[in-house]
Amino acid sequence: MTTDSTDTDTDMGVGTSRTGEARRDRIPGYESGPLAHRSELLDEPLFWLGHLTPCVLVNEEAQELLWGADLDAAEAFHRELTGQARWPVFTVPVRGGRLHVVYRNLTDDRGIDHLLHPGAADRAELLASDDGHFMGPALSWSELTAAADNRLPGGSTTDADARLLLLLPAFGDADVPDDAADRVAAALDALTAVEDPQRLATLITEHQGPCGAPQWTTGPDGVRRNDGPYSYRNPANRFALPPDRLALVSAALAP
Repeated sequence: MTTDSTDTDTDMGVGTSRTGEARRDRIPGYESGPLAHRSELLDEPLFWLGHLTPCVLVNEEAQELLWGADLDAAEAFHRELTGQARWPVFTVPVRGGRLHVVYRNLTDDRGIDHLLHPGAADRAELLASDDGHFMGPALSWSELTAAADNRLPGGSTTDADARLLLLLPAFGDADVPDDAADRVAAALDALTAVEDPQRLATLITEHQGPCGAPQWTTGPDGVRRNDGPYSYRNPANRFALPPDRLALVSAALAP
């Protein structure tokens, strides 16, 4: 896997003061604890067992395939990861901004947040979260694969398989192509030790996560939206992003 060293130097306003003291990372508009770029975790198979858990919660067979004999080790790894004072964060550049995956390590409110900071905006937008009360999805299949495959520098990795799995919990789409399971299976085979990646990938793409598989449409205004009951990108939801920010998000994620 190829990691990008700029992830620790320039992303999210990270930098060094004139005195040489490291400045605190921040994501504009997102209240967080101190953030820690942890791209090395993407090479750890146990990391993926915890990270992909939201993708299998609605199907018992998928849970067994993902966790297998490593459940105890994966749980211990996840407890250590989510118990750290510095919140692990991963970044994936997209054509019009940056996607951030943040492990929200609050003692009484742990979860994983998926945010997008459009390049033209002064703040990041929360698009999905996993903290026991699931919100999302954030990405259609075409947006997911576009982010995975763009190879833009400045993020946690340029590896397409790692990007795909990193963003997979934020994906939901009722209309996936026939080869979607093959694509997910290849990533699982490359980065995890699951015994049957093809079967697991088939279950993940068929059943998807707790937020379901909504229909995505593009309006006359060119804005992509969905009909998911828990999605910030569904204008019918009372908590949806306002129209101007929906348009910014859609433009930033355009395949």
